Amino acid sequence: MKQQKPETKAIRTQTSRTEQREHSTPLFMTSSFVFDSAEHARALFASEAEGNVYSRYSNPNVDEFIQKMCELEGAEAGVATASGMSAIFSSLAGLLEQGDHVLACRSLFGSSHQILNGILPKWGITYSYGNIDQPEQWESLVQDNTRVLFLETPSNPGLDLIDLEWAGELAEAHNLILVVDNCFATPYLQKPMTFGADIVLHSATKFIDGQGRGIGGVVVGEEKYIEEISFFTRHSGPALSPFNAWMFSKSLETLPVRMDRHCDNALALAAFLEDQPQVEWVKYPFLKSHPQYDLAQKQMKKGGGVVAFNIEGGYNAAKRFLDKLQTLSLSANLGDSRTIATHPASTTHSKLSDEERAVVNITPGMIRIAVGLEAIDDIQSDISQALS
Repeated sequence: MKQQKPETKAIRTQTSRTEQREHSTPLFMTSSFVFDSAEHARALFASEAEGNVYSRYSNPNVDEFIQKMCELEGAEAGVATASGMSAIFSSLAGLLEQGDHVLACRSLFGSSHQILNGILPKWGITYSYGNIDQPEQWESLVQDNTRVLFLETPSNPGLDLIDLEWAGELAEAHNLILVVDNCFATPYLQKPMTFGADIVLHSATKFIDGQGRGIGGVVVGEEKYIEEISFFTRHSGPALSPFNAWMFSKSLETLPVRMDRHCDNALALAAFLEDQPQVEWVKYPFLKSHPQYDLAQKQMKKGGGVVAFNIEGGYNAAKRFLDKLQTLSLSANLGDSRTIATHPASTTHSKLSDEERAVVNITPGMIRIAVGLEAIDDIQSDISQALS
């Protein structure tokens, strides 16, 4: 039989059936597992036998979710975590030691900034930021103690892109571990490991779940690096619950069809917004007006489900717009089946200074729309009346 595509594997990868011969994987809601004998217990704890010991270490539902994500990203191994931020923190904490240095893109999610500049320095780990629009400066930012190159593309919320092929070459030239936050694109739209990434991580809370139900994260990549991260998570405890893992695993079966609809809606909305007189600019990777449109075509299958735009009149105009919305939700989440509007400067990136937000083009009038699965006419209609 010919090699199956990742989307098929994400549906057909399944935990071994029990004696009940179930078609859909059941929930394994147990904190611990029974040993056949004292010798079996000893062998499991000594890693001389395969099997489950304790759900903080492994669980059939969690293992199935990880296996599916590895299939989709083309990774050797993975570890699941209790949230997307625990996936980011666990990756950095597991890979880094006191005295190490991280080179990161300046355009990052707000909490990622807090980890780099508020938490890791407590343990003697330093960082530098590189600007997305100045790749020529990154070479000079690499230090003798730099170990990790940390990126997200497309960026949150500005939808700026980083050339993953360039990043892979930079990491290889300096023996860096390339860690890519692939949350906005999902493995259906973008596969960073094909461009040289060593670790890829996600907030499963977003498009992986797709319906705003649960919190979780996942890290996949080369086995030698996952072993370091897994050691950290196993003993520090940010384990993903079996229930959420079961839910995310089922969600992956519909990821391609959901992302197609998210992307089609988002592109139509972005084009619609460009024609609105109250809108000063629109950012969406597959809009031809995006300054990195060619790069988006190179490394993404479609443009994703998030659109950013700026309303003329700054924060007051943005606030009036948000308060007038009738169908869209006001929330800090994204990747939901329901369209969500967010004001990043006063919410997700509010802890940054005005200067830090300005550098990454998070303006007072910026609105981030996480485009859902509703009829696009209804999404546009609500936005139109709120803009008027």
